Amino acid sequence: MEIKSMRFKANASASLANVVLQGNLKNAKGKFVTKRAEALKDLDDFEGTRDAAKAIRNKVIDNLDLWLERFERKALDTGAHVLWAKDGAEVCRLVTEIARKHGVKKVTKSKSMLSEEAGLNQALEAAGIQPVETDLGEYILQVDNNEPPSHIIAPAVHKSLDDVADLFHKVHGTPRKTEIPALTREAREVLRGHFLTAEMGLSGGNFLVAETGSVALVTNEGNGRMVTTLPKVHVVITGIEKVIPTLEDLSTLMRLLPRSATGQSISNYFSILTGVKKPEEHDGPEHLYFVLVDSGRADVIGGEFHEMLRCIRCGACMNHCPVYQTIGGHAYGWVYPGPMGSVLTPLYAGIENSIDLPHAATLCNQCGIVCPVGIPLPELLRKLREKQTDAGLRPLTERIGLRLWAWVAQQPKLYALGARFGVRYLKWLAGKSDRISLLPMAPEWTRGRDFPAPQGKTFREMYAARRKAA
Repeated sequence: MEIKSMRFKANASASLANVVLQGNLKNAKGKFVTKRAEALKDLDDFEGTRDAAKAIRNKVIDNLDLWLERFERKALDTGAHVLWAKDGAEVCRLVTEIARKHGVKKVTKSKSMLSEEAGLNQALEAAGIQPVETDLGEYILQVDNNEPPSHIIAPAVHKSLDDVADLFHKVHGTPRKTEIPALTREAREVLRGHFLTAEMGLSGGNFLVAETGSVALVTNEGNGRMVTTLPKVHVVITGIEKVIPTLEDLSTLMRLLPRSATGQSISNYFSILTGVKKPEEHDGPEHLYFVLVDSGRADVIGGEFHEMLRCIRCGACMNHCPVYQTIGGHAYGWVYPGPMGSVLTPLYAGIENSIDLPHAATLCNQCGIVCPVGIPLPELLRKLREKQTDAGLRPLTERIGLRLWAWVAQQPKLYALGARFGVRYLKWLAGKSDRISLLPMAPEWTRGRDFPAPQGKTFREMYAARRKAA
C-alpha cells in the first residue's frame, strides 16, 4: 500500500471539508465505544485480565526468537510449511511462488492488514492471479476501485448505506437495493461462487500458538472458515509478533480482543486451525503455509518502542480517539490509522515519511486507557516527537520556540513574569468575549476552534489573593 502519510495535513483538511464523509463518520461515532463499555461489564476483573494479557505479550516479545522457533517446530510437526519474509516484497514473492507451484488462478482472502502492508493484491494481479476479498467491508472496497481500508476492524466504516447501494447497483448490474439484509445477500451470492472455485485461501492470523503450531482466527462473517477450509492450499500471513505461548494464554487474550474490538463477549466465528487435513477429515487444506513477516518489527525489539509490539490489533484506540473520529482513517495515509497508526507507521515506514503523525493526537490518553494490553500510546507519541526534533525533522521555528520555552520554564521568576503578561494579553485580545477566535502568534490553534480566554490573572496570583483574604 502506497504510503501517503507525508500528506497528513492536506488529507485531514480534505476529510474535514468532505460533507458526505463527515456525515458518515458522525453516524458511526461512538458505536464501538458504547458497545465496548457494555461488554466489559461481563468481566469480573477487567484490570486484572488486562494485567494478565500484558504479561503474556511481554513474555513473548521479550524472548521473541525463542517463541518463534518453538512455533516453527510445532507447525512443521503438523505438516505445515513455515516461511520467513523480511518485507512486503518478499511476502509478494513467496505467496506468488506458492500460487504458481500449485497451479492457482484464484485466491480468496479473509481480511489481512499485513497483506495491505505488502500490496499483495496488486502483486497477485500482476502475476495473472485473481485475488478476491471475502470480508464484506474489504469486498466493498475492492470493487470500488481497490479503495484502501479506513479502519482495521471495519474497513468500510466511512461508507454509508447509500454509498454501498449505489456501488453494488453499478458493479453487479442488479436493481438498486436499500435494505442491509438484501445487500449482504447480494454480496453472499456473488462471493459463493468464488469460495467454491478458488484453489488457494489466504488469511491473516490474530494469534499464533507456539504450544500447538496453530493459528487462531477471529471473524464475524464466516468467510474466514470458507477461505481456510475449502481451498486445497491455505496461506497464513502474519507478523512475527503475533505468537503467544499456550492455548490457555489464548483464552485470556480472547476475553479482551472481541470486547475491545467490536464490543462482543466473543465474536461470531472463532477458529483454531492446526496443520493440514488428515485422511479421516472431511475438510481443511492439503497444504498449509505460514508466512511470518518482519517488515520493521524486529528493529523495534528492545528499543524505546518495544511496548508497541504488544498490540493485538483490536482498534479500540482509534474508536476512542477524538482525532480519528473527526477525520477518519484515510487521512493517516497508510494501513494503520488512529493512535496505533501514528506510532506504527513511523516505526515501520520511517519517521521521515510520517512527520505529522506523532502530532495527530491530543494526548488525552483515551487510547492508553482503553488499550487491552496497556500500551502507553501517548508516551510513545511523545518519544516520536522528541526523536523528530532531535533529528531536525520539525520546522526550524518550532524547534527554536520549544528551546526558548524550555529555557524560560527553567527560570521561575522569568516564567512567572511571562505568564502574568500572557494571561493579561489574552484577556485583552478576547475583549468582552470568553473566547478567542484568532491567536496571532499561533493561528493554527484557532483555525478550526475557538480558544478559551483566561480570566486575566495567573493561578499563582489568584491563589495568593485567596490566602491573603483568608
